[in-house]
Amino acid sequence: MGYIKTLTAAAIAAMPIVFAVGAATPAAAQSGMTCEQLWYERNAIYAAKGFCFKTQRARNVFGRACFPPYGKLTPAEQRRVNNIEQWEVYQGCR
Repeated sequence: MGYIKTLTAAAIAAMPIVFAVGAATPAAAQSGMTCEQLWYERNAIYAAKGFCFKTQRARNVFGRACFPPYGKLTPAEQRRVNNIEQWEVYQGCR
């Protein structure tokens, strides 16, 4: 069991390095973000691109307005969203 803990600790230590590739902000900063902050950060990216939110929570925060490009992200934005989603999973948010 100690071996698994050591491997897990090593993998966790490497996460900021792995997640930093292509991120718009330092990945280490995300590791300190709450689930609520990660959710907001991810959805703010979509909101800025006119995404049509379906959940009441997102509509309450970002509104109902949908506009072109209707949530279509650039490759850099998609990498950022993917990075945030990885942190959400890692922190047990999703």
